[in-house]
Amino acid sequence: MPGYPFTEAQMMRYARHIVLPEVGGVGQATLLRASVLVVGAGGLGAPLLLYLAAAGVGTLGIIDFDTVDLTNLQRQVIHTTARVGVAKTESAGAAIAALNPEIRTVLHTERLTATNARSLVRAYDLVADGSDNFSTRYLVNDACFLEGRTLVSAAMMRFDGQLTTFKAHLDGDHPCYRCLFREAPPPGLVPSCSEAGIFGAIAGSMGSLQAVEVLKELLGIGESLSGWMVLYDALATQFQRFRLHRDADCPLCGSQRTIKDLSRHAA
Repeated sequence: MPGYPFTEAQMMRYARHIVLPEVGGVGQATLLRASVLVVGAGGLGAPLLLYLAAAGVGTLGIIDFDTVDLTNLQRQVIHTTARVGVAKTESAGAAIAALNPEIRTVLHTERLTATNARSLVRAYDLVADGSDNFSTRYLVNDACFLEGRTLVSAAMMRFDGQLTTFKAHLDGDHPCYRCLFREAPPPGLVPSCSEAGIFGAIAGSMGSLQAVEVLKELLGIGESLSGWMVLYDALATQFQRFRLHRDADCPLCGSQRTIKDLSRHAA
């Protein structure tokens, strides 16, 4: 296609994107130049990373400190039995390289902390949160707001999932995670997936939807989920969409901000 520096192999690989008027050559070139930080290479991160790599997002950062465990394989489809015991970042990187070798992967085999969160978030165009604990969700939310980055967030438990986009750094009615949930619930109140269980294919459903929202934000197409939350009930096969609003009293993004750095998060 004249005007776009695609190789013949790229023209073939991304042909189904390029023929979409909403994407086209300009959009595919945008994806190839884009960078996304994915927090967690687990149930949500697995399909999310695979679809972003397949779509041609040029640089994918992966942060995860864990190793592949046999119990992960029921839902974390980016990993394999042969890679049990391997760092999840390395396992995910190998899968991405096999799928699309032209994607640049940056492996952050470490825990996300108050010390490194802002510098990591700042290095990427957009952040996608697939973490499985409240402390990380709040840390990612706060870092994204402070660094002016869009955050696409998903969560799941048992047979249910939720999905939204946070753009609270922009003017207007764009809430952040703290506008919805001011503080994390007390420890033990919300069971973990290891305690409550998770229907494996839910991870594929929610991670794939998360990938769609990431690509939409990078391309600037469709309607953003900022200010909306989608809930998915797999047993009832129902989607519900709820309107969300910025909280004027939010300690992070409200008019009387009390959170101005990440000091409240343990390093």
